[in-house]
Amino acid sequence: MATLQDAEVIAEISRQTFHETFAPSNSSQNMDKFMNTQFSKEILIGEVADPANTFLLAMLDQQLAGYAKVTQSTGPDGLEEEKGIEIARIYCLRQAIGKGVGKALMQACLEFAKSLKKESVWLGVWEHNHTAIDFYRRFGFEKFDEHVFQLGDDPQTDWLMKKKIL
Repeated sequence: MATLQDAEVIAEISRQTFHETFAPSNSSQNMDKFMNTQFSKEILIGEVADPANTFLLAMLDQQLAGYAKVTQSTGPDGLEEEKGIEIARIYCLRQAIGKGVGKALMQACLEFAKSLKKESVWLGVWEHNHTAIDFYRRFGFEKFDEHVFQLGDDPQTDWLMKKKIL
């Protein structure tokens, strides 16, 4: 699990991987606006300090290769009666993709949720991120709803997916 000493490197990985993944499909204006208002280094460092968030780190060749952010927030409609937890992010550096880092992070998220006696795990994923959707489906996640994710001035649709774990 991450500590405050890891916050700055988590912020760097967050910004790098978000940009690598989503910049090719979005305007530079919307990316810049999102990165500057919602994904600033200060905001990301604050997320690490927030006790509602748990950051799980993945190492590859003794280097930080990615992380997962799990948050104990109020679930969306459709999960009110379940005791759930959100996987807010699973981010891997480009050079770590295909090397088992994402799989290890997902397994760690599921084990963490089980240790907290959660009934389900849920997440949001951009409807056009087919690689991520396929990854989540391989772990048994199913779409149960949608919501708007605001990327700059562009309202985008995120699929909400969940997996029962207990």
